Amino acid sequence: MHWASIGEAGFVGGMRFLFGVYRLCGPWPFRGLLFFVILWFFVRRRVARRASLEYLRRLYETSGGATPPPTLWNSFRHFLSFAETILDKLRAHDAQLDAMPYHAEGAEALLALIPEKRGALMITAHLGNLELCRHLTRNRPHMRLTVLVHTRHAERFNQMLRALNPEEDIDLIQVETFDPVTAMRLSERIAAGGFVVIAGDRVPVRLAEKGAKPSPNNRSEAATLAHPFLGAEAHFPIGPYLLAAALGCPVFTLFSARHADGFSITLRPLAERIVLPRSQKNLHHEAIAPYLRDYVAALSEECQKHPLQWFNFFPFWQALNENAPETK
Repeated sequence: MHWASIGEAGFVGGMRFLFGVYRLCGPWPFRGLLFFVILWFFVRRRVARRASLEYLRRLYETSGGATPPPTLWNSFRHFLSFAETILDKLRAHDAQLDAMPYHAEGAEALLALIPEKRGALMITAHLGNLELCRHLTRNRPHMRLTVLVHTRHAERFNQMLRALNPEEDIDLIQVETFDPVTAMRLSERIAAGGFVVIAGDRVPVRLAEKGAKPSPNNRSEAATLAHPFLGAEAHFPIGPYLLAAALGCPVFTLFSARHADGFSITLRPLAERIVLPRSQKNLHHEAIAPYLRDYVAALSEECQKHPLQWFNFFPFWQALNENAPETK
């Protein structure tokens, strides 16, 4: 089952009412109501619940028991952690996170690009809350982020956030279909010293098309690369690395996480530039493999540090097909 078919739209569709509660009553009534929404979601969405338990089990086993065991209670805590990110999004757009302390690790290499007006691509994940990063850059025009989102649901969600704060500049580009116009826009932003953010932990939306069956000649097969993650092979998109090669800019991994007393941002250089073979496209997977390995290693480390903050509530380790390329 593809992540795009799990029903993010259903979850987002009920948020307008909750946002009204937040605006009228404040964060605590909102949190109380959201608790019951999450409880309903947890009880009714068996696929999401099982995916959470599978993730917790794999993480528990690969961490040697250092992370929460895969119990129903910890799975529910996993869902509640996701709910907290929604509240943080609202707080960010109401400017309530200004006084919250944060720690940025590994930002020196990225900050060094700013005086040179060089842009960069940052590959992130559905871990923690990227909204915290965007919040920090809202008053720093030299660090403007352009975030690529994979579904129209995410766009509608952010349209609701704009309703909370019409002055907020949310720079999003929907990339369900990637065309030359979009590529040109991103290239211009990188050339102007901007930073582009894309997730590297979800396979392309088009793989969810009804009736699409993977085959050795299917483009969906070439759009992903299999690599071990938390003890078993999982599929990751190669799109971020193809985009990095096209933009010809430095590449970083970017993760943000919530803590009891604030939040943290972790940046790691992934490549000064990704160069792929021009003549033989079948060699792209081989060339991308080292960068994907480094990304997965960084993601695994972040999951162990923040075990309840990786939010992919779908069967992540379910193979798309048996013939997809694998890293070695």
